[in-house]
Amino acid sequence: MTKLKYNKLIFQILKWVLLSLLALSLLYPFLWMIVTSFKPEPDIIKFPPKLLNSTYTLTAYQSIWQRIPFLKYYRNTLVFAGLVTITSLFFDTMAGYAFARISFRGKKVMFLLVLGTMMIPFQVIMIPLFAELYKMNIINTYLGLILPRATNAFGIFMMRQFFITLPKGLEEAARIDGCNEFRIYWRIMLPLCKPAIISLAIFHFMYNWNDLLYPLLLTTSDEMRTLPAGLALFMGQHVIEYAIIMAGACLSLLPIFIAYIFAQKYFVQGIAMTGLKG
Repeated sequence: MTKLKYNKLIFQILKWVLLSLLALSLLYPFLWMIVTSFKPEPDIIKFPPKLLNSTYTLTAYQSIWQRIPFLKYYRNTLVFAGLVTITSLFFDTMAGYAFARISFRGKKVMFLLVLGTMMIPFQVIMIPLFAELYKMNIINTYLGLILPRATNAFGIFMMRQFFITLPKGLEEAARIDGCNEFRIYWRIMLPLCKPAIISLAIFHFMYNWNDLLYPLLLTTSDEMRTLPAGLALFMGQHVIEYAIIMAGACLSLLPIFIAYIFAQKYFVQGIAMTGLKG
């Protein structure tokens, strides 16, 4: 073996070792959560803590459905995250198409204002938002949860960057054939954006599914709690039962994990194809 091949082999080994250690450090908290959900409660709080245990049980997964209204939380989270994702995709793609392909007065200024909203933390607007929705009498409703998130600045930016990469000849040919702007957007441009749309859908669904502060602020009734808010309040209102909390966290991750597994190809393709052109 030549010295060059030897150095290349050493570099590859070191690279895979470092990547494996990085992957392990990222996956270790999830592994701890999964293993803890199967442990008896006394073994969880034992000191010093251990990852592996001698005995495992399904008690947490069996009792979580009786201890808290878990199925109701699941339904609320699915409706909230699902409908927000659908409405956001519709409005984000329309706004992204307008900013990318249509010329109108003040377009650059409006786009900068949209991007500027990404710099405002939610904590700044949470009290005015609650007061506004309270006056509209839509607190503790699906409408109150969905309406403020009907569109998203990041989604508009992402779709605009994708629409810019498409050739202009497509829409010019459609205009010559007599298509209006909405028909060009709906029939020609939108089908070409499938990877970007699926990537954005995963982003929206994951963000809203895992969000704690926003649904906790806008739901004061246990009937409308989402999974993160319900689990957080259960942990605060009762003696902390770590096995049930970990079981709930594992079950709450399942839809996101399944969605990502099926859409992984489009997710990577959408991120790779979304350029950063001005």
